[in-house]
Amino acid sequence: MSQRHRTAEVPLPPRQELRAHAHGERHRIHVELNQVANQVSSGLEPEDLHEPGAAWKPIHHHDSEVAKIKLAKQSRGRRHWKTKMWKRRTKMRQARAEAFRLAGEG
Repeated sequence: MSQRHRTAEVPLPPRQELRAHAHGERHRIHVELNQVANQVSSGLEPEDLHEPGAAWKPIHHHDSEVAKIKLAKQSRGRRHWKTKMWKRRTKMRQARAEAFRLAGEG
C-alpha cells in the first residue's frame, strides 16, 4: 500500500542517503541563520545585511493549503481523547487501586 505510487523505473536512493541529505540541509539553514544573527548582534543594521530568502528553505512534503484546511477541520470542537485530565485521572485510579491492594495484604 505504501509503494503504490512508486514506479520501478526510478530507483529511490537508500534511506541513509536521504537522511544524510536532510541533515545537511538542516545544518546549512542553521548556519546561515546563525551568521545573520551574529551580524545583527555585532552591530550591523538589519537593513544592510543580506538575509537569506525563501530559496534556502527546504521543500516541504505537505501542501500548505491542505494543512490549513486540516487545521480548520480540527479546531471545530473535536478534541483528542487522551488529555492531561484523562492521564491525571488514570494515575489517581492506579494509585487508589494500589493503596487498596496494599491495605488488603497488610
